[in-house]
This record gives sequence, structure tokens and C-alpha cells, in this order.
Amino acid sequence: MRRRQLIDSSELSKHLNDDSWRIIDCRFDLSDPEAGRRDYEQAHIPGAVFVDLNLDLASPPTPSSGRHPLPEIAKLSATLGLLGIDSATNVVVYDASNGALAARAWWLLRWLGHDNVKLLDGGYLRWAAEHPVSQDRVTVNAKAFLPRVRHQLCITTAEIIEAATTQESLNILDARDPARFNGIVEPIDAVAGHIPGARNFPFQSNLRTDGLWKSRVELQSLWQECLGHERDSPWVAMCGSGVTACHLAISALEAGYAEPRLYVGSWSEWIVDPERSVACG
Repeated sequence: MRRRQLIDSSELSKHLNDDSWRIIDCRFDLSDPEAGRRDYEQAHIPGAVFVDLNLDLASPPTPSSGRHPLPEIAKLSATLGLLGIDSATNVVVYDASNGALAARAWWLLRWLGHDNVKLLDGGYLRWAAEHPVSQDRVTVNAKAFLPRVRHQLCITTAEIIEAATTQESLNILDARDPARFNGIVEPIDAVAGHIPGARNFPFQSNLRTDGLWKSRVELQSLWQECLGHERDSPWVAMCGSGVTACHLAISALEAGYAEPRLYVGSWSEWIVDPERSVACG
């Protein structure tokens, strides 16, 4: 069984004063991009530093990209260093609750070769229900973050198109909710539907009704149903813009399955070209 990708609030509370640990607040609201920083300034987990999904965890979108392109490697590495992270740092990321946004920070760290990163189960809401929060301004000592980029963790639009041409099955799993995947409604992007051949695996399937993650046994059952018993089978994770897809990557590793390639551009990049096929239902 692979190492755990999740940490609970009780375990995290033991490391608040440990300088070899760094906590990152990733709260963000797609409809109000400034809300996350406001929430952080109002209260946060003691010692946590803040990152912004649009400014720190993505590059500005281009006419040919999805909504959240990868950040420049040098810029992201410099940001992580300023947050006090180096190769020896244990990193914990969190968002408001379900991890759908913090998963992007988790994935980016792994993309840059940093495996010592975990997602806080239940996020800020769970922490605040069990432990004190802080309004203190956090200062950290900058460190040198040296990236070891894992380019193999990404897949491009061109590669997906090529696979379709050769009839290669990429085993694409789309983390969006069923209504968006099936083309019934699309509240964010200009076109509804999904990439032909992709299957729907809503990221919410990983969570219990109380917002905490399902047990490893329950996750294993989900992945066995989806990918079968061969845990090393390759697959691709996608969503609307390469953010919530990272939630599936955490789930798969928790269940002992292979880490996917992430289609960073995801649906919002796929539909940039109207000639690309779209499926519904």
C-alpha cells in the first residue's frame, strides 16, 4: 500500500510548532476570486500561509488554453521557496472543506517532485470545529525550492487527439458532476458535454455525507468498480480546468492504484477548438 495522501486535524495539530512542516491555505471561490484571501485574513489554521489559485497555482489563460494552465515552473518554485518550503519540508494543504481546490496544490508539488505533501481531511471547516484558529500575520523564513519536474504526470490535448486517431484507450475519467458531464447543464464553460470515450467519476464520490473522505476500503471498492483489480493500469484524470481532477489522483493513490496523467487543460481547453468532438449523455 502506498503512503497516505491524507492527514486528519488531530494529527496535524501535533506539528503546528514544527518548522519542518508548512501548512498552505488554498481557500478560493471561482465566483469571487478575492474571497479566499479575505477568509484567510479573517481566520486560518495557526501558522498557515496563503496561496491563490489564479495567481499562484495557475498561469493566466490564453486563447488556446483551459481556464487554469500550469504555472511557470520557475515562478511556482520561487513562490514555494518564499513560503518556506524546500525538499525536506512536510507540506499540508487545505481549502474550505472537501479538498477539491487544495488538491491542485497537492498535485503541483508532486509534479515538481515533492512527495512530502498531504491534504487535510475535512479542510478548514473540520479544523475550526475541533481546534483553535488564528488571525495572526504569518512570517516564515524563505528557503530554496529546487524542482524535479515530472513531465510524465501530464497529458496534452495533442496526445489525446493522437490516441483517438490510433484508437488507443487512455481510460479518461472526468471529475465533473454528472449534469455537466452529460451535457445537461454547463454553468462555467461555453459548451456542455464531455470528450468522447471519457467516463464520469465525480470527485464527490470520494467523500462521505459529512464531507470527510471515505475509508481506504471504500475507496478501493470504488476504484475496483472503475478500473478493475489491476492497480497499475494507466489512466487519465480531467475535469473542467485541471483542478478538481487532482482529487481523483489523491483518491486513487489512497486506494493503492496508479497515479494518473493529468489533462491540465481539461474540458475548458478541449472546447476551445469547435472542430473537436463533443459527446453528451
